[in-house]
Amino acid sequence: MGEMVTFPTPNGGKGSAYLAKAKAGAPGVVVIQEWWGLNDQIKKTGDRFAAAGFNALVPDLYKGRVAKDPDEANHLMTGLDWVGATEQDIRGAVQYLKQAGSTKVAVLGFCMGGALTIIASVKVKEADAGVCFYGIPPVEAADPKKIRVPFQAHFASQDDWCTPAAVNGLEATLKAAKIKADIHRYAAQHGFFNEQRPDVYNAAAAKTAWDRTQTFLKAHL
Repeated sequence: MGEMVTFPTPNGGKGSAYLAKAKAGAPGVVVIQEWWGLNDQIKKTGDRFAAAGFNALVPDLYKGRVAKDPDEANHLMTGLDWVGATEQDIRGAVQYLKQAGSTKVAVLGFCMGGALTIIASVKVKEADAGVCFYGIPPVEAADPKKIRVPFQAHFASQDDWCTPAAVNGLEATLKAAKIKADIHRYAAQHGFFNEQRPDVYNAAAAKTAWDRTQTFLKAHL
Protein backbone atom coordinates (compact mmCIF):
# COMPACT_ATOMS: atom_id res chain seq x y z
CA MET A 1 0.00 0.00 0.00
CA GLY A 2 1.16 3.48 -0.82
CA GLU A 3 0.59 6.89 0.72
CA MET A 4 -0.39 10.38 -0.32
CA VAL A 5 2.49 12.84 -0.59
CA THR A 6 3.02 16.40 -1.72
CA PHE A 7 5.77 17.49 -4.08
CA PRO A 8 7.06 20.85 -5.35
CA THR A 9 6.16 21.94 -8.89
CA PRO A 10 8.60 23.88 -11.08
CA ASN A 11 6.64 27.14 -10.63
CA GLY A 12 7.01 27.01 -6.86
CA GLY A 13 3.60 25.48 -6.17
CA LYS A 14 2.71 22.09 -4.77
CA GLY A 15 1.23 18.97 -6.25
CA SER A 16 -0.37 15.97 -4.59
CA ALA A 17 0.19 12.35 -5.56
CA TYR A 18 -0.13 8.73 -4.51
CA LEU A 19 3.31 7.19 -3.90
CA ALA A 20 3.92 3.45 -4.01
CA LYS A 21 7.54 2.61 -3.27
CA ALA A 22 9.56 -0.43 -4.29
CA LYS A 23 12.94 0.39 -2.73
CA ALA A 24 15.43 3.22 -2.53
CA GLY A 25 17.20 3.75 -5.84
CA ALA A 26 14.68 1.74 -7.88
CA PRO A 27 13.75 3.17 -11.28
CA GLY A 28 10.69 5.41 -11.25
CA VAL A 29 7.40 5.56 -13.10
CA VAL A 30 5.03 8.52 -13.07
CA VAL A 31 1.60 6.96 -13.68
CA ILE A 32 -0.97 9.28 -15.25
CA GLN A 33 -4.66 8.78 -14.56
CA GLU A 34 -7.50 8.13 -16.99
CA TRP A 35 -10.16 10.81 -17.24
CA TRP A 36 -11.75 9.47 -14.03
CA GLY A 37 -9.17 11.02 -11.71
CA LEU A 38 -7.05 9.61 -8.89
CA ASN A 39 -9.37 6.73 -8.05
CA ASP A 40 -8.70 3.38 -6.38
CA GLN A 41 -8.03 1.64 -9.69
CA ILE A 42 -5.18 3.92 -10.74
CA LYS A 43 -3.74 3.80 -7.20
CA LYS A 44 -3.72 0.00 -7.44
CA THR A 45 -1.92 0.32 -10.76
CA GLY A 46 0.74 2.31 -8.90
CA ASP A 47 0.91 -0.49 -6.31
CA ARG A 48 1.35 -2.98 -9.12
CA PHE A 49 4.33 -1.10 -10.50
CA ALA A 50 5.86 -0.95 -7.03
CA ALA A 51 5.45 -4.72 -6.67
CA ALA A 52 7.23 -5.07 -10.02
CA GLY A 53 10.23 -3.11 -8.75
CA PHE A 54 9.48 0.51 -9.65
CA ASN A 55 8.92 3.53 -7.43
CA ALA A 56 5.54 4.74 -8.72
CA LEU A 57 4.07 8.21 -8.29
CA VAL A 58 0.50 8.91 -9.42
CA PRO A 59 -0.16 12.69 -9.48
CA ASP A 60 -3.64 13.97 -8.68
CA LEU A 61 -4.30 16.13 -11.74
CA TYR A 62 -7.88 16.93 -10.70
CA LYS A 63 -6.84 18.21 -7.26
CA GLY A 64 -8.99 15.88 -5.22
CA ARG A 65 -11.93 15.44 -7.57
CA VAL A 66 -12.87 11.97 -8.86
CA ALA A 67 -15.50 11.43 -11.55
CA LYS A 68 -18.41 9.11 -10.88
CA ASP A 69 -19.73 8.86 -14.44
CA PRO A 70 -18.58 9.59 -18.01
CA ASP A 71 -20.30 12.99 -18.14
CA GLU A 72 -18.45 14.19 -15.06
CA ALA A 73 -15.19 12.66 -16.34
CA ASN A 74 -15.57 14.49 -19.63
CA HIS A 75 -16.28 17.73 -17.78
CA LEU A 76 -13.17 17.34 -15.63
CA MET A 77 -10.96 16.38 -18.57
CA THR A 78 -12.08 19.26 -20.78
CA GLY A 79 -11.57 21.65 -17.88
CA LEU A 80 -8.03 20.45 -17.20
CA ASP A 81 -5.14 22.83 -17.81
CA TRP A 82 -3.15 20.42 -19.97
CA VAL A 83 -0.13 22.70 -20.19
CA GLY A 84 -0.04 23.12 -16.43
CA ALA A 85 -0.65 19.41 -15.87
CA THR A 86 2.34 18.55 -18.04
CA GLU A 87 4.79 21.31 -17.22
CA GLN A 88 3.99 21.51 -13.50
CA ASP A 89 2.37 18.35 -12.10
CA ILE A 90 3.94 15.71 -14.36
CA ARG A 91 7.33 17.39 -14.59
CA GLY A 92 7.30 18.00 -10.84
CA ALA A 93 6.45 14.34 -10.26
CA VAL A 94 9.39 13.21 -12.41
CA GLN A 95 11.70 15.59 -10.55
CA TYR A 96 10.38 14.33 -7.20
CA LEU A 97 11.20 10.70 -8.00
CA LYS A 98 14.66 11.64 -9.24
CA GLN A 99 15.38 13.68 -6.14
CA ALA A 100 14.20 10.71 -4.06
CA GLY A 101 16.83 8.47 -5.67
CA SER A 102 15.39 7.08 -8.92
CA THR A 103 18.16 7.63 -11.46
CA LYS A 104 15.78 7.21 -14.40
CA VAL A 105 12.04 7.87 -14.56
CA ALA A 106 9.42 7.02 -17.18
CA VAL A 107 6.05 8.67 -17.74
CA LEU A 108 3.21 6.22 -18.39
CA GLY A 109 -0.47 7.00 -18.80
CA PHE A 110 -3.88 5.71 -19.82
CA CYS A 111 -6.54 7.37 -21.99
CA MET A 112 -6.23 11.07 -21.10
CA GLY A 113 -3.02 10.08 -19.36
CA GLY A 114 -1.79 8.45 -22.55
CA ALA A 115 -2.22 11.70 -24.43
CA LEU A 116 -0.43 13.54 -21.63
CA THR A 117 2.35 10.95 -21.82
CA ILE A 118 3.02 11.91 -25.44
CA ILE A 119 3.10 15.59 -24.46
CA ALA A 120 5.48 14.80 -21.61
CA SER A 121 7.67 12.73 -23.93
CA VAL A 122 8.14 15.90 -25.96
CA LYS A 123 8.26 18.57 -23.25
CA VAL A 124 9.45 17.11 -19.93
CA LYS A 125 13.22 17.15 -20.28
CA GLU A 126 13.82 15.08 -17.15
CA ALA A 127 11.76 12.11 -18.42
CA ASP A 128 13.73 9.11 -19.67
CA ALA A 129 11.00 7.07 -21.41
CA GLY A 130 7.31 7.21 -22.28
CA VAL A 131 4.62 4.51 -22.39
CA CYS A 132 1.24 5.51 -23.80
CA PHE A 133 -1.99 3.54 -23.48
CA TYR A 134 -4.69 4.56 -25.97
CA GLY A 135 -4.24 8.34 -25.95
CA ILE A 136 -3.14 10.80 -28.66
CA PRO A 137 -3.07 14.57 -28.04
CA PRO A 138 -3.82 17.25 -30.66
CA VAL A 139 -0.67 18.03 -32.62
CA GLU A 140 -0.81 21.63 -31.41
CA ALA A 141 -0.37 20.34 -27.84
CA ALA A 142 2.75 18.38 -28.76
CA ASP A 143 4.17 17.36 -32.11
CA PRO A 144 4.97 13.61 -31.98
CA LYS A 145 7.88 14.26 -34.34
CA LYS A 146 9.61 15.90 -31.39
CA ILE A 147 9.40 12.92 -29.02
CA ARG A 148 12.84 12.81 -27.42
CA VAL A 149 12.75 9.62 -25.32
CA PRO A 150 12.34 5.87 -25.95
CA PHE A 151 8.64 5.45 -26.62
CA GLN A 152 6.16 2.58 -26.46
CA ALA A 153 2.41 2.68 -27.13
CA HIS A 154 -0.57 0.34 -26.76
CA PHE A 155 -3.80 0.87 -28.71
CA ALA A 156 -7.13 -0.91 -29.11
CA SER A 157 -8.54 -1.82 -32.50
CA GLN A 158 -12.06 -0.96 -31.27
CA ASP A 159 -11.67 2.67 -30.27
CA ASP A 160 -13.69 5.64 -31.43
CA TRP A 161 -11.31 8.15 -29.82
CA CYS A 162 -7.85 6.84 -30.71
CA THR A 163 -9.16 5.27 -33.90
CA PRO A 164 -7.10 2.81 -35.94
CA ALA A 165 -6.68 5.55 -38.54
CA ALA A 166 -5.33 7.94 -35.90
CA VAL A 167 -2.91 5.28 -34.67
CA ASN A 168 -1.74 4.62 -38.22
CA GLY A 169 -1.21 8.36 -38.64
CA LEU A 170 0.83 8.56 -35.45
CA GLU A 171 2.96 5.62 -36.50
CA ALA A 172 3.55 7.12 -39.96
CA THR A 173 4.53 10.45 -38.41
CA LEU A 174 7.06 8.78 -36.13
CA LYS A 175 8.52 6.70 -38.95
CA ALA A 176 8.87 9.77 -41.16
CA ALA A 177 10.72 11.52 -38.35
CA LYS A 178 12.92 8.43 -37.88
CA ILE A 179 11.80 8.07 -34.28
CA LYS A 180 12.03 4.51 -33.05
CA ALA A 181 8.71 3.64 -31.46
CA ASP A 182 7.42 0.33 -30.12
CA ILE A 183 3.73 0.46 -31.09
CA HIS A 184 1.30 -2.38 -30.39
CA ARG A 185 -2.32 -2.94 -31.36
CA TYR A 186 -4.80 -5.24 -29.61
CA ALA A 187 -8.10 -6.79 -30.64
CA ALA A 188 -9.82 -5.06 -27.74
CA GLN A 189 -11.77 -1.97 -26.73
CA HIS A 190 -10.59 1.39 -25.42
CA GLY A 191 -9.79 0.97 -21.73
CA PHE A 192 -8.91 -2.71 -22.05
CA PHE A 193 -6.26 -2.46 -19.30
CA ASN A 194 -8.71 -1.23 -16.64
CA GLU A 195 -9.68 -4.27 -14.57
CA GLN A 196 -12.42 -2.28 -12.81
CA ARG A 197 -14.38 -1.86 -16.06
CA PRO A 198 -15.78 -5.31 -16.96
CA ASP A 199 -17.52 -3.82 -20.00
CA VAL A 200 -14.17 -3.24 -21.72
CA TYR A 201 -11.50 -5.09 -19.72
CA ASN A 202 -9.65 -7.71 -21.75
CA ALA A 203 -7.51 -9.92 -19.55
CA ALA A 204 -5.44 -11.43 -22.35
CA ALA A 205 -4.66 -8.07 -23.97
CA ALA A 206 -3.94 -6.50 -20.58
CA LYS A 207 -1.47 -9.25 -19.66
CA THR A 208 0.34 -8.97 -22.97
CA ALA A 209 0.52 -5.19 -22.66
CA TRP A 210 1.75 -5.47 -19.06
CA ASP A 211 4.51 -7.92 -20.04
CA ARG A 212 5.60 -5.73 -22.95
CA THR A 213 5.60 -2.66 -20.71
CA GLN A 214 7.81 -4.36 -18.11
CA THR A 215 10.26 -5.48 -20.76
CA PHE A 216 10.40 -1.98 -22.25
CA LEU A 217 10.86 -0.22 -18.91
CA LYS A 218 13.56 -2.60 -17.76
CA ALA A 219 15.42 -2.00 -21.02
CA HIS A 220 15.33 1.80 -20.77
CA LEU A 221 15.38 2.65 -17.05
